[in-house]
Amino acid sequence: MNSQRNYHLIADALHWLCENQQNQPGLEELAQQFGLSPQYLQRVFQNWVGVSPKQFLKYLTRDKAMERLRKGQSVLESAISSGLSGPGRLHDLLITTQAMTPGEAKKHGLGVKIQYGYGATPFGEAMLAWNKRGICFLGFCHEVGRQVTREHFSKQWPDAELSRDDLRASDRLAEIFNRKEHQQLKIWLRGSPFQLQVWEALLKLPAGTHCTYGQLASFSGHEGANQATGTAVGRNPVSWLIPCHRVINSLGALGGYRWGTNTKQAIIGYEAARNPD
Repeated sequence: MNSQRNYHLIADALHWLCENQQNQPGLEELAQQFGLSPQYLQRVFQNWVGVSPKQFLKYLTRDKAMERLRKGQSVLESAISSGLSGPGRLHDLLITTQAMTPGEAKKHGLGVKIQYGYGATPFGEAMLAWNKRGICFLGFCHEVGRQVTREHFSKQWPDAELSRDDLRASDRLAEIFNRKEHQQLKIWLRGSPFQLQVWEALLKLPAGTHCTYGQLASFSGHEGANQATGTAVGRNPVSWLIPCHRVINSLGALGGYRWGTNTKQAIIGYEAARNPD
């Protein structure tokens, strides 16, 4: 129960800091916002995020974003020169992907049984969906609400047979966001060949780095197809696991994010804090 309470506290604190970053709020102001003592909030925040609120704010600056962009460019150039083979890794979690066959994709989920549910994450409530073949959807609700998140899921799987299990979803989300766990996570993807290539390329971009849409287009083998690559990024069905939040524009600005720009900013800052230089 205390763990769930802290999950909600950290999610709200991260979002509030992102919303108010221009004012560079101090610890006292943040603590007052949530009716807590500065000492308690500092301790909980440090335990969950890995840095103090003041340090977290530093990771949200454009200068830091440009640093991560340069690091990402270096990683991508090295990967391109050595080929695109190798497993994708994210926060010590090994991600393996399996794509639907063209025949399965045409059925829009008809005959497929999918479990789904809602649970807490460091970035607010999320919706998770899965079946025996893997996780097929992860979306955040904090800014856009459950209905919008569910609509995005329904567009992917309009004819699937659904069953709701919030308890299991909460457990699985805890596993996903607990970086101390070492386990294999399977993702079951429904997308075009172009989209699948873009999503696979994203898995090879390390935590704590960024790339631009143009760089990602080149990295996925579609140089010049920046707009189509951006569309594919926006349709990523499993946020966080396939890290579309690592794509920003060439000037260091965030760009879009269908779960809300504050959520994207919170994810970027959280990830950067856990993967310092």
